[in-house]
Amino acid sequence: MTRVTTLRKRAALAVAMATLPLLAACGSGSEAPKAEAPKGGPAGAPTGGPPPPPPYQMRAELPGGDRLAAGRDGEALFSNRCGACHLTGGMGTNLITKQMIAAGRPPADALLANRTDLNPDYIRSVVRNGKMAMPRQTRVDVTDAELDAIAAWLTRTDR
Repeated sequence: MTRVTTLRKRAALAVAMATLPLLAACGSGSEAPKAEAPKGGPAGAPTGGPPPPPPYQMRAELPGGDRLAAGRDGEALFSNRCGACHLTGGMGTNLITKQMIAAGRPPADALLANRTDLNPDYIRSVVRNGKMAMPRQTRVDVTDAELDAIAAWLTRTDR
């Protein structure tokens, strides 16, 4: 028998011996009283813990019709195609928030829908080529017509 085999057998025996008291306690029949969770926060959450997660945001359904046709709803397309990362709580929004704070800008500027400094050519370039953590989006992911509608919605002036 090799030294490695002997060590493995000893380790397995040690694990078995350590779990034996735990297994014996499982079938004892006497249940210990359960401690109540501390109350104090909203909905009984313990105080002093982490904040609750942001509310889940439903993305809009993809607008029907020809994906190659112009004139589609840019807001719904943005929500469906870009919303997983660029709505509240998305990874893209979180990363852009960090950049905005470092640049001395308000965190609200991290939401692309709030930005006033974007132009359609910049949006098309970032979408097609990617930027930092954002992967490039092909014409299968977002068609040119869809991208034009999204860029038009993000750069709208009626805010």
